[in-house]
Amino acid sequence: MEISFKKFIPGIAWFFVVLVLISLPGNDIPKVNWLTSINFDKAVHVGVFGLLTVLFCWPFYNSSFSKKKRLQYFIKIAITTSIWGLTTEFIQKFFIPSRSFDLLDWAADSMGALIAFWFCRKKFI
Repeated sequence: MEISFKKFIPGIAWFFVVLVLISLPGNDIPKVNWLTSINFDKAVHVGVFGLLTVLFCWPFYNSSFSKKKRLQYFIKIAITTSIWGLTTEFIQKFFIPSRSFDLLDWAADSMGALIAFWFCRKKFI
């Protein structure tokens, strides 16, 4: 009932991509354009953290784990992804120049994890 570590490599790689993205100084991120006015960054947060959740749930697809066990893992993955989203906001607030904590960003991160959880529950169980 083990899953090969190799199957988790895409999720781990995406985790580090997210870490690099949240570590960009605020000055390196464009501020004023039409995408800002429609809060496009929130959709990006949903997508980035949704993909992170899916990539960590994917290895359980077609695994020998029972449906109940997969569901338990999917719940843990979605919660962990949401916690990672909150952690990234604190990292930005305390360690990244010209970045700040944004509760709505964390809400978008959590929404991405929730949507991905729902998708994975429907498609991977």
